[in-house]
Amino acid sequence: MSGAEGPGSGGGDEGTDRVRVEWRAAARTPRKDMLVRFGFGAGVSLVAAVVSAQFGPFVGGVFLAFPAILLASVTLVAEEEGLRRARDDARGAALGTLGLLAFAVVVTVLVRHHSAWPALVAATAAWAVVSLAAYAVARAMGRGGDERSGG
Repeated sequence: MSGAEGPGSGGGDEGTDRVRVEWRAAARTPRKDMLVRFGFGAGVSLVAAVVSAQFGPFVGGVFLAFPAILLASVTLVAEEEGLRRARDDARGAALGTLGLLAFAVVVTVLVRHHSAWPALVAATAAWAVVSLAAYAVARAMGRGGDERSGG
């Protein structure tokens, strides 16, 4: 298949495994969907703030790491674009979470001995490298599985 099929069509893999930003698709997102995403994100942030006030910033920070918008987004994507696209978004979020972990570790280590800006720049670089490396590994593993299954 050519990969020209619409989202959620179950078509070929070409075009579905490339990293890309679709600005026009973002601009076409219904306001209701945006409100759901931002509302859910704000709600999780509010819970994190309350937990931080009650139990301290360490425990509250765990709640901020919660992928606030992911649950709402995946639900909306599944409804509008199909389960396959929602699954791909969830997998991408999982890979990005590995990068977030790298970001947190690098900031924690560097901010003790350096100013915030160099620590944040290094942490951002670590996030990008780890996330993209995880994506490359996942893509390579997926391709290997496709070849063995004949599709």
